[in-house]
Amino acid sequence: MTLYKYTAGAVLLTFIAGCSLQPVYTRPTLPVAGAFPAGQAYRDPAAKPGSTNLSAAAIGWRNFLPDPRLQRLVELALQNNRDLRVAMLNVEKVQAQYRIQRASLFPQISGNAGLSDSRTPASIASSHNPTVSHDYSTGLSASWEIDFFGRLRSLSDAALEQYLASAYARQAAEILLVSQVADQYLATLADDEQLALTQGTLQTAQASYKIVKLQFDTGTASELDLRLAQTTVEQAQVNYSAQLRLRAQAENALMLLVGQPLPRDLPPAFKLDAQPILVDIPAGLPSDLLQRRPDILQAEASLRSENADIGAARAAFFPRIALTGNLGSASATLGGLFAAGSAAWSFVPALTLPIFSAGANQANLDVARIQKDIGVAQYEKTVQTAFREVADGLAARGTYDDQLAAQQRYTAAQQRRFELANMLYTNGSNSYLDVLTAQTDLYAAQQALITARLNRLTSLVDLYRALGGGWLQHSGDTARSAASPALQSS
Repeated sequence: MTLYKYTAGAVLLTFIAGCSLQPVYTRPTLPVAGAFPAGQAYRDPAAKPGSTNLSAAAIGWRNFLPDPRLQRLVELALQNNRDLRVAMLNVEKVQAQYRIQRASLFPQISGNAGLSDSRTPASIASSHNPTVSHDYSTGLSASWEIDFFGRLRSLSDAALEQYLASAYARQAAEILLVSQVADQYLATLADDEQLALTQGTLQTAQASYKIVKLQFDTGTASELDLRLAQTTVEQAQVNYSAQLRLRAQAENALMLLVGQPLPRDLPPAFKLDAQPILVDIPAGLPSDLLQRRPDILQAEASLRSENADIGAARAAFFPRIALTGNLGSASATLGGLFAAGSAAWSFVPALTLPIFSAGANQANLDVARIQKDIGVAQYEKTVQTAFREVADGLAARGTYDDQLAAQQRYTAAQQRRFELANMLYTNGSNSYLDVLTAQTDLYAAQQALITARLNRLTSLVDLYRALGGGWLQHSGDTARSAASPALQSS
């Protein structure tokens, strides 16, 4: 008999807990190839001393970006960037919304106390005298919707997945911020080099103009040579003003990312061609991105939320049972409110059965199913975008070293060409137009060399981000949750 009671109680609790009408969640098939592209453009970099076998997600940004000046800027950005701050607050907001939704699973209990006064006129009073009555009451009231068909549970599950999605979005925002600060910092270094190059070109052009002007004044140079020299000076001045503006705007963009003016005591920076950024991070497999990329995890959490919404929409077709009860005391006098015999209670169970809704419930279910289909497409697009970003980064890593080496040889050849053209002009064996052409080509080659160095470094930073790197501060740190603080103590 005892065993029967326990079994019956367990069955009753299971029934009260309700059943779920959510579809069984299945992760969509990976809509990309099983491996990243291979070929001449995707050659792995040569192994160097200190090479790592760690995945990008396990490499701390301090280890990937050893430049102490850049590390300080990233640290400041993680503390002060407003976009990241908004992402963190969004996590807290969605977490509170989840707690609100989860609270609906439990009984709601409240206390109450009331006074009701009424007057009955003599014309309708049974005693033919006006009467005044007072009713005092106090007690507790409780209400509870029994979630037989999992409607509230599905809504709670959906809210939980939205919270997780917001946490992954915050993680993605932090990883993106690390790469944005690094990219903008490198762009600032490139602008510094471009500005110095343009300033040097301007000084060279001004010195050449003075020589040609002297030669023109003495009758040994033509006015054409003079005007050519003058155009070189003016063009260099135009370029210098433009580079000066770009440098100032680059620093403004960096300050926006950092979230404050740049400190004056920043450590000295490495030059662009001496940046010790890691280049040999293993790419792994596309399936690894499913756990390393927070934007993919965010898209999947949103998809699970939409899957749970289907369960709530299905449950709307079934009855809803609510229990409401009150327990307290009532009396016509305040003094008798807690006297013996003043106890009062009420119990009001209610069942609501949808009979006719003009197709609203079916429409809500259709919306939930369509929204899940949209979520599947968005998830697949996120995976495909991640695959493309990694593939592009691998192609950049496999080709930029050769391009940079060729650009350096080309620049050296242009430098020698300019020197020879200038020497021949000085000896009277060449026209000044040849000198001007060689100088212009040299300036363009030097600019392209700086741009190639910048593009190579930013492509490495972007590959690090695309592989899920930038979440840990140091290699070997314990993995933290997506909603944890940005900076851990060193």
